[in-house]
Amino acid sequence: MTTNVQRFVDAVHTLGRAFAERAAKHDRDGSFVAENYVELKQHRFLSAPVPRELGGGGLSHSELCRVLRELAHYCSSTALALSMHMHLVATTVLRHRQGQPGEALLRKVATSELVLVSTGAGDWVDSVGRAEPVSGGYRITAVKRFCSGVPAGDLLITSAPLEREGSTSEVLHFPVPLRAEGVSILDDWDTLGMRATGSHSVKLDGVFVPNEAIVLRRPRGEWHPFWNIVVTVAAPLFMAPYVGIAERAAAIARDAVAGRDPDPLVVLGLGELENELAAMQMAYREMVELTNDYDVSPTLDHANRMLIRKTLTANAARACVAKAMALVGGRAFYRSMDLERLFRDVQGAALHPLPERKQQLFTGRLALGLAPIG
Repeated sequence: MTTNVQRFVDAVHTLGRAFAERAAKHDRDGSFVAENYVELKQHRFLSAPVPRELGGGGLSHSELCRVLRELAHYCSSTALALSMHMHLVATTVLRHRQGQPGEALLRKVATSELVLVSTGAGDWVDSVGRAEPVSGGYRITAVKRFCSGVPAGDLLITSAPLEREGSTSEVLHFPVPLRAEGVSILDDWDTLGMRATGSHSVKLDGVFVPNEAIVLRRPRGEWHPFWNIVVTVAAPLFMAPYVGIAERAAAIARDAVAGRDPDPLVVLGLGELENELAAMQMAYREMVELTNDYDVSPTLDHANRMLIRKTLTANAARACVAKAMALVGGRAFYRSMDLERLFRDVQGAALHPLPERKQQLFTGRLALGLAPIG
């Protein structure tokens, strides 16, 4: 481990104690972890993935995954919200390394610790809303859901279908300042788990986006090479918090049964838990290895292999926490033990793109030599 990443890991353990103390209250209130973001900014976490020559922390992709995984041991909502920012920055890093535009954005993140907010999961291949051509650009109308970290956000990284003569066959990608005219944050994040991520919806009401802000045009409803990059870089980052959640749940369960008599059912349950934990960690390790610290030219095969491993990691993480609950027994229902919150939080792993059945359809189509999107 390099001295550089050690600095961030040490900061996670220092800040994490306070994050952990606040986690239950934020979960109970459904309030965003705003104070955690203030402290993360003070320690320059937001620019950690930006190359050092551009003013950032210079963390590699695998180091970034480790930091998010460790952070989830203390507060899963903070780790997940931060991962949404991180995957946007990391995707820009890979594009920059490949000679594509991105340097200006990376320098802005490094200079001001900007918080980027993603709408990718809700938009995916089709995108939602509409972009109407006007003089000098477009007017965007949409409601974007699952915008994690948006209460602290500065820049929304989003997309919209282009509406022209009754056709919406093209999708435009662009950034929108969250303080721009026509942008509002809806107070609608009231959920089963990950309550403190601040993943509110954002309403865009005729927001003007100039022509020069459009960074990508792609066909609507079709797989585009851009998604190979996004999946390859983003999936290990947004899955890192769920791996951390499962590891924390396993640690709580071990401690809870450590003083008991060696009842055969307890011993067996612990063995089952360790198997699920190992299965998750192996699948996740392969996810990180596929990105290869940005030394990769993402292909459709890369994306497919990553999505398969995402499903395996998500299923094992959820099973791991469920087995931890069963092992501890009735005490796991008490909020004071944290396991019930971790159980609720880990359910989000199944919702990130692609959910299991959609991933299986994607993978099955490729196995038949078909386009991944039907």
